[in-house]
Amino acid sequence: MKIAMPTRGGEIDAHFGHCEYFTVFTVDGGVVVAEERVDSPAGCGCKSNVASILAGKGVSLMVAGNMGDGAVRVLKREGVEVIRGCAGSVRDRAEDWAAGKLRDSGEGCAAHDHGHDCGGH
Repeated sequence: MKIAMPTRGGEIDAHFGHCEYFTVFTVDGGVVVAEERVDSPAGCGCKSNVASILAGKGVSLMVAGNMGDGAVRVLKREGVEVIRGCAGSVRDRAEDWAAGKLRDSGEGCAAHDHGHDCGGH
């Protein structure tokens, strides 16, 4: 399974649509087995073709911090599920997901608390 995370400086970017790039992790048997960088296209995340690019690479889950409903809809239309409310090291969150420790906060952009970590949701 492949999961993607909006990334800035090795951490989950708090704003999905303005990240430097996406980190795509391949998880197999509860272990992260590969990591790949996918450059972010120009424009806002939900208005760019990033959902189709990531889906074309086999991504089926986006682990993110702040994300509006439009981006969630675009990703889901491409078959990519979403976990919001995450922060911190992309590698740590990938390992948390592989271990079954992440759940969606259910919070979109307007209600997002920038200081919390998705590991406890």
